[in-house]
Amino acid sequence: MTQTYHIKGMTCKGCKDSVIRAFQSLEGVNRVRIDLEKGTALVSMDTAIQTSFFKEALPSKFSLIEPVTQNNILHGAKKTTKKSKLQQLKPLFLIFGFLLLISGALNFRDFTPLAFMLDFMGLFFLLFSLFKFFDLSGFSMSFAMYDPLAKRVPLYAMVYPFLEMILGFMLLAQIQVPITLLVTVIVLGITSVGVSMALVQKKQITCACLGTVLKLPMTQATFIENSVMIFMATFILLKHHI
Repeated sequence: MTQTYHIKGMTCKGCKDSVIRAFQSLEGVNRVRIDLEKGTALVSMDTAIQTSFFKEALPSKFSLIEPVTQNNILHGAKKTTKKSKLQQLKPLFLIFGFLLLISGALNFRDFTPLAFMLDFMGLFFLLFSLFKFFDLSGFSMSFAMYDPLAKRVPLYAMVYPFLEMILGFMLLAQIQVPITLLVTVIVLGITSVGVSMALVQKKQITCACLGTVLKLPMTQATFIENSVMIFMATFILLKHHI
C-alpha cells in the first residue's frame, strides 16, 4: 500500500535525504519518494503503519501532517504478504552461523572456550561494523532511534562503527583483553537498555545492527544477540581476568 504525507520544513536536497532515511528506518517501509515543491512524501509499505511512528522517526526540524491520500490497492493488485519475524531475521541467523563456523575452524586443532569466545566476539564486531560503514549517516540515524547515548550525543552514533571495529581487532589480536571486554559490556549494556525500551513500547523500528544494508526488525533476537555478547565478555572477565 502507499500513503502520502505532508511534511513541513523540507527546503533542500539534504532535507529530502534526511526524511527518506528516517522513513526507511521503519520496519515495513519499502520506498519513499519526496516532492520538495509540494512538500510531500509518498511512502510505499507492506502494511499500514501508524502515523505516530513516522512522526517519531522524523528529525525535530520537520513536522508531519496526517496523510492526505491513502491507496490500499483495491483494484486487481496483488496482496502483499508480510514476512514473518523469523523470515526477516534469516540474514542475522546466517551471519551468526558463519561466525560460529569460522570461530570453530580457527580453534579446531587446539580448542579452548576462552580462545573460541574471543575469536567469535572479535569477528562479530568486525563484521557488524563493516555493514555499518556502507552507510554511516543512515546507520547513525537508525541507531539514535533507540540507543540512549546516541539519542543524547549524536557524535557517538557516528563513531560507534569505528568503536566496534577497534574492539573487534583488539579481541582477535588479544590486546588489552580485560579493558576491551569491560568496554564491550558497557557499550552493549547501554544499547540493550534502549532495545528493551523499544520492545516494551512496541516501536516498529529497524534494528541498526547491520546498518541499512540489511533491514532487520527490532525483535527479541536483537536483545538476545547483545545478551550473548555481554555474557561472553562477563564470563571471560570473571573466569580469567579477575
